[in-house]
Amino acid sequence: MLIVTTNDVPGYRIEAVLGEVMGMTVRAANIGANIVASFRAIGGGEVDEYTRLVYDSRQQVMQRMWQDAVGRGANAIVAMRFDTGEIGQAYSEVCAYGTAVVVEPIPEGEPGATRQSVGIAAQQGQQLR
Repeated sequence: MLIVTTNDVPGYRIEAVLGEVMGMTVRAANIGANIVASFRAIGGGEVDEYTRLVYDSRQQVMQRMWQDAVGRGANAIVAMRFDTGEIGQAYSEVCAYGTAVVVEPIPEGEPGATRQSVGIAAQQGQQLR
């Protein structure tokens, strides 16, 4: 599955738009992480406990968005974005969203073809034989 932040995929033609897909989670750090993070904040620098929480949250919402797209029959997501927010003082909301699409690689000799798309189109042609 191709997931890009651009509105198109160079070397690919969008054949179908299947609609918006998203993944969402609401997280809270555990009490231990909050205590350790409070002490780290006094000295300044990166707060590893929260960095890990945000990283894990983003991975989870990407997986959920991907599952939503696969369920619709997509092989790519374009215009992917993250959004975050707070719910109260203790909870963080993380959302990944984009547009599920079906793309086809543009073969050699056609306008917009790239080295990558030409190779993939050739592989797909061989698999169909």
